[in-house]
Amino acid sequence: MRFVTFRPRGGHETEPVIGVMDTDGRVLDFSRAAPGLPRDMVALIAAGADGLALAAAAVEAAGEDDWLAMGAVEMLAPIPRPPRNIFCVGKNYHAHAKEFQGSGFDKTSGGTDIPDVPIIFTKAPSSVIGPGAPIPSDLDPTRSTDYEGELAVVIGPGGRGIAAVDAYAHVFGYTIINDVTARETQRRHAQWFLGKSIDGFCPLGPAIVSADEVRDVTTLRLTTRVNGETRQDALISQLIFDIPTLIETISAGITLEPGDIISTGTPEGVGIGFKPPKYLNPGDRVAIEIDGLGILENPVA
Repeated sequence: MRFVTFRPRGGHETEPVIGVMDTDGRVLDFSRAAPGLPRDMVALIAAGADGLALAAAAVEAAGEDDWLAMGAVEMLAPIPRPPRNIFCVGKNYHAHAKEFQGSGFDKTSGGTDIPDVPIIFTKAPSSVIGPGAPIPSDLDPTRSTDYEGELAVVIGPGGRGIAAVDAYAHVFGYTIINDVTARETQRRHAQWFLGKSIDGFCPLGPAIVSADEVRDVTTLRLTTRVNGETRQDALISQLIFDIPTLIETISAGITLEPGDIISTGTPEGVGIGFKPPKYLNPGDRVAIEIDGLGILENPVA
């Protein structure tokens, strides 16, 4: 299932609701079709197998009149305000690790291009915006706003000390993230949190696709386009540290909780990889596509 959070078009005063999207882009509102389900995405994820079963039953029972046309809803990030910081991974594709090391922006890894262990940082929950929402580049005084298309893992059953061999049993589903970054802020502070946590610098969505619908996540292809120009094109199988390794690494000392988000890293082709850099400008459009997960597209303001 493709789980979404939305509100009726023009209903800015109404509370967001959750539901599912079908292959035609229509949306089923769980607040009407399955009133016994939790009303927010994190609570639905925490409900586990019982929640998934109720959601599946609601989809099965829905009639044609229960589905809303895409034009009738405003899509939000599937988790509009994550309860915790988003876990992110730096330099997790070989080609990107080399391009980042050669860019002069990396002051965190002691001159090493390929890391020996996963580099983990976080983005603030307040940075999250939904599909179609403008990326506020005007909040970056350095005018060095960059894009990073990434696959994100959404945790289902939580836990600490999760072994890599058991990691996929803790995955609820997958979505898309744009790890937008103010590069000069990143370089100036010699760390990544401030440059990556600016309000609106984390487009997320359009949906969380449940893990059971993704046969082999490593075969998915990620493509990032800016104004129609392909900038990034890679397979998830090219990750340096795979998803089980990331889950094992983070959970070794931190208890993962339902709804936690792990963004797995970006491939080669970010703006700073070009000479001169190709930063985002107002009026640009960034579209990130991952096979089976949809397209996350946002304008730049």
